[in-house]
Amino acid sequence: MLQTRLLTPSDLDAYRELRLLGLQESPTAFGSSYERESVQDAEFFAKRITATDDQWSLGAFAGGRLIGVLSFVRDGGDKMRHRGSLWGMYVHPDWRGQGVGRRLMVDMLKRTDALAGLRAVRLGVTDGNVAAVRLYESLGFERYGSEPEVLCVDGSYYGEHYLSRTAGSDQEA
Repeated sequence: MLQTRLLTPSDLDAYRELRLLGLQESPTAFGSSYERESVQDAEFFAKRITATDDQWSLGAFAGGRLIGVLSFVRDGGDKMRHRGSLWGMYVHPDWRGQGVGRRLMVDMLKRTDALAGLRAVRLGVTDGNVAAVRLYESLGFERYGSEPEVLCVDGSYYGEHYLSRTAGSDQEA
């Protein structure tokens, strides 16, 4: 049975393992790299999953195993706290096509929609990731821009599309 919940310090090793797998397996999906993060200490990863009022990571679990992750961070400063970003979405390859990404997104959007004063969330998706764009658009995200050559992976350049969703937007279940 699939369950989602906030990640806690007890999930540190599983998070690190899944994050590094994602960076190796899908290098064009992330702004960071396996080479950069594989040498980081536990504190680096712990900061990412330590939940606060303004940031957290949501994990998808099957049989107690972490199989997917999605993170949120609220913008800082008095003038920008009405916005936030979703980042680091990754589903283990063995679990793709089974609704894990949708479940993570729906559960995350329920949390962000309930956040006082938050009006919009945004995310970026690499060129060619049609399945991700389709998922995000089905949940009320709209494209507001694109940028060519955002990432360079092994000498190839990849653009990125930027999508935003107003808090409380209708979403497909």
